[in-house]
Amino acid sequence: MRDHEPAPGPRPGRRLSTRETAEVLGVKPETVYAYVSRGLLSSERRPGSRSSTFDAKDVEALARRNRREAAGSPGSGGDLSVRTRITLIEEDRYYFRGVDATELALGHSYEEVAEWLWTGRLSPGTTFAAPETTVEVARRAVNALPEHTSPADRLRVAAIAAAAEDPLRFDLAEETVLGTGRILIPTLVAALPPVRRDHADQDDGPLAHRLWHRLTGRRPDEASLRVLDTALALLADHDLAASTLAVRVAASARAHAYAAVSAGLGVLEGPLHGAASGLAHRMLLDVLDQGSAVPVIADELRAGRRVPGLGHRLYSGEDPRARVLFGLLEQVPHAGSALLAARDVVATTARHTPLHANVDLALAVFTASCGMPATAGETIFAVARTAGWIAHALEEYGERPLRMRPSGHYVGPRPPQPLPR
Repeated sequence: MRDHEPAPGPRPGRRLSTRETAEVLGVKPETVYAYVSRGLLSSERRPGSRSSTFDAKDVEALARRNRREAAGSPGSGGDLSVRTRITLIEEDRYYFRGVDATELALGHSYEEVAEWLWTGRLSPGTTFAAPETTVEVARRAVNALPEHTSPADRLRVAAIAAAAEDPLRFDLAEETVLGTGRILIPTLVAALPPVRRDHADQDDGPLAHRLWHRLTGRRPDEASLRVLDTALALLADHDLAASTLAVRVAASARAHAYAAVSAGLGVLEGPLHGAASGLAHRMLLDVLDQGSAVPVIADELRAGRRVPGLGHRLYSGEDPRARVLFGLLEQVPHAGSALLAARDVVATTARHTPLHANVDLALAVFTASCGMPATAGETIFAVARTAGWIAHALEEYGERPLRMRPSGHYVGPRPPQPLPR
């Protein structure tokens, strides 16, 4: 056969078995059924048999589509691009499954927003609960860590401990992964030590109420709890942030959901990601201490650092998440001083660079005014984003496995090189 001649296609009307279909598509038989459940393939039962068959023409069409997508993947040198139905960021707004995310967060609890991300259905009044055995295993693992352990490390250990307790963790079926998400998130919160011993039993009610007692010893007020719940909902997802990409890579390799979340937590600890609000928190305390943002901003710039809490590469204007939180913070008792300090930071920096406040600065105002440590913003971010990570893992489990496999562009010395002496 000459090179330019196409390979012979499937015979008209021919039907393929599940094994043959998997071979043509280059996937496992389980993935073939995932394609069926997502409407990408249709199957028929053989008369008198329980096995499914697939139209060869449909199978070949799907194989061609997969090859086209692979041709535009990182492995072929194209831009890194992942098809997703979860979050769209466009014109300084962002949407969860097509719905304005800020409106969703203002009108629904974090748990309800998580269910929307996972299933595309709202479940009013839904709450998450974890089995006591899972919580106890996670708590014991977290309590064994040194006192100075970071929130991300505590949460990662809790996720690993919860995974060890779950015999179904390797089942990647949609309902099983959904069950994992509904158990893992409350487990992460419950595994964190409460700030006050007399709050150790605060493990029921909305998730924001349970998390509050892990962040501060102050008595909660309604306005502050609303800010925390709304912040969790706003931060539940934000397209393919670095941590979310790590989660999808893990899910592409068919790591279970606990492991995928753990991959996200590892990336989150970077100062340019989940820990950014902690830097903004410390800066705000310095501004409050000195009474002006001018010397604090000058010190940041003199040290060659970016001013934390300002600007966002995906928004040319105001970060919509910050806008919502600043509006709610106006109603929080004792938040006035921190709000004024944040405005001073924005105004001082705007003399030279017109940057808008981002969600990290809004989180810093909240944590600083509620008596929380600088690490509290990172904890809020990690718990919130777990919902998005579960959504992306679910989506990735329905795709061709190991598709997130870029190829390296080798720039070292060309072989053969002499053996080193």
